[in-house]
Amino acid sequence: MIGATVAGEVAPAGAGSSAPALEGRAVCKNYGGLRAVIDVSFGVAPGEILGIVGPNGAGKTTLFDVITGHTSATSGEVILEGRPIVGEKVHTRCALGLARTFQQPTVAASLSVLENLYLASSFRRRRENGAQDVAVAERWLEFAGLTHRASAEAGPLGVFDKKRLMLATALATNPIVLLLDEPFGGLNPQEIDSVMGLIRAVRDQGLAVVCIEHVMRALTALADRVLVMHHGATFFEGTPGEMLADERVIEVYLGSAHGGHT
Repeated sequence: MIGATVAGEVAPAGAGSSAPALEGRAVCKNYGGLRAVIDVSFGVAPGEILGIVGPNGAGKTTLFDVITGHTSATSGEVILEGRPIVGEKVHTRCALGLARTFQQPTVAASLSVLENLYLASSFRRRRENGAQDVAVAERWLEFAGLTHRASAEAGPLGVFDKKRLMLATALATNPIVLLLDEPFGGLNPQEIDSVMGLIRAVRDQGLAVVCIEHVMRALTALADRVLVMHHGATFFEGTPGEMLADERVIEVYLGSAHGGHT
């Protein structure tokens, strides 16, 4: 089980925790005169899935870049389990419990599937020794359904296998918060259902999950709450049902999203 202690690791906090695992407070990111993210605030609790949607160019991935340290915030705060992290490096944020997948499948192409997981587990939060890395890598290999591909070189894998490998490598770092950038992009309906099952299993064991996604069928089935971004700012926040019924959201986003995505 995902929440169980493996090889001496401390399991993620349970879903009953009331304090947010991750918060953004008035987060802004400017590129010169371009305001890419404008005063965005959010919170996600352990055992909760927050969906982020919006038209292309709305600032969703830029917000992830600020949260994870791939780009610096112009202003605002990012809080992980009560600790401000906006000034921390990417690797430090990972060690503190923040993990991310990317919109495009991103793997260590020349390494095998299992070696990718060994590498990820070496960055694990509360890591103790190399012997544990092996157990952790094998655990997430099995979770993702990739045991039969363990020795395969990661570069030639198909999109579905790469998406599952990205998810497994993120989980191998023992995160508190998991950020997923379009985990269903490029997948067929059966593959989408499979990845949805993996994400639900992660959530059910207490991780906080933030998911950017355009596939409305998947997002509305998974998310507890949805944040809609438009022109860099928060346009709507509420439940998936409230979002689907909101005329403004339908006008600026859902009309085109329903027409172009599964």
